[in-house]
Amino acid sequence: MRSVTYSMSVSLDGYIVGPDGDFDWTAPDEEVFRFWIDEIQGVGVHLLGRRLYETMLYWETADQDPSLDDLEWAALWNPLPKVVFSTTLSAVQGHARLASGGLAEEIERLRAEPGEGDIAIGGATLAAEAAALGLIDEYRAMVYPVLVGGGIPFFPQRERRVDLELVETRTFSSRVVYLRYRVAR
Repeated sequence: MRSVTYSMSVSLDGYIVGPDGDFDWTAPDEEVFRFWIDEIQGVGVHLLGRRLYETMLYWETADQDPSLDDLEWAALWNPLPKVVFSTTLSAVQGHARLASGGLAEEIERLRAEPGEGDIAIGGATLAAEAAALGLIDEYRAMVYPVLVGGGIPFFPQRERRVDLELVETRTFSSRVVYLRYRVAR
């Protein structure tokens, strides 16, 4: 069965964006970028909330930006099937489609379909919903050595305990630390 993973960059104090909405501190160096390239190659479908979808729209036309000399991410991201969860969007672009049902139904359908690669969830709000429903199999945090003091948290406030098993760690030369945990079931 395909795993559901939640993977994002996070500050040491637990936020994916700071109080001002900024996330410039997550700009990857070459070593971290290579890691993200390897990780996206293991994804079969990506589930996104509206805000992350709109942020990632940049990559739909990145090949038209003359200042970019490496479009490897766009070449992998653009053809990747995406499912967008939004109550405000009426249409999406590229290889994306709007979710037709709830999150649990969508994940159940995707797990039942033949296919390879993880079902990745992006965006804290969508991940919080999936976590509350017990649908996340792995948490993958790319922890940056910065304290941003507030913003949108990586982990939602929850009323139930979830035990995790450490699967992998990696420290990069930029002092960024990757943590991969599997939900203990």
